[in-house]
Amino acid sequence: MNKRLEDNQKHRAMFSLPPIQSSKETALVAQDLPPQKVVTGDKEVDALLWLREVISTGQEGLIAIALEAAKNIKTPFKELEKRYTQKLIKDNPGNWAAAFSSFGFADIQGLAERSIEKEMKRREANARFPGETIWDNTPAEDFCVTTLKRCPKFKGCHDYDEAAVRKRFLKYDDLLPYTLTDCLYELNYWNDLYWLRNSFSSCDGPAEATVREWFVFGLLAEIKPRSHAEAKFVLWWLREKDHNDHQEYDAIVNNLLDHPGMVVDQERFSSS
Repeated sequence: MNKRLEDNQKHRAMFSLPPIQSSKETALVAQDLPPQKVVTGDKEVDALLWLREVISTGQEGLIAIALEAAKNIKTPFKELEKRYTQKLIKDNPGNWAAAFSSFGFADIQGLAERSIEKEMKRREANARFPGETIWDNTPAEDFCVTTLKRCPKFKGCHDYDEAAVRKRFLKYDDLLPYTLTDCLYELNYWNDLYWLRNSFSSCDGPAEATVREWFVFGLLAEIKPRSHAEAKFVLWWLREKDHNDHQEYDAIVNNLLDHPGMVVDQERFSSS
């Protein structure tokens, strides 16, 4: 990789989400409360199940009402989780997957935070991708698919020749990350696109895009940092994204430490 001092703006343009646009689809839509149902026959467990369903709407107003109503349940939620698990085991003998579905049943505060975040992602997705276009390939994904088209040694995420794929991507120098900051920009793009789609339904996108993401992650071990600050920021990013278990982690850290004057807390960023 040639050392570049400037970020690649053409690369940034390709690996950017569409801008947020105002539309009727992004407006708040009032939701009715879900109907209360008898699920287990245990009134307190069923009450908590209903409150969890209310919280799962992602509507902050309804969530606030549900959290306040939860204070009226006197039995500790951990005890209700235990009773719910026992009910699932009794109704589904031998089916441990059913029993595990009660995991986290008591954590309604955590559920509230996740539901609000998920709803925010849905609104953002609608603002960036009108209609059903969230499921269409983005220009970046089309680029990856085209680049690896008819690559004889590419058959999917888990069946490809790394050298052959690398050669294909390196042919397009104008769309390569030139700097470590470019790498993080693209990796954040793939991460954000994934979570916007998964706020609606599970979707991994084309395999070619996943392989591109892995290729760019590997470049963190090759592109030299331009400054102490850039090297330190990449280390922070690796920690925040929990990437210290990747096989390239040690090589990336060694690359970053190669910058003159780079000092790092070894205990903080150790891969051990």
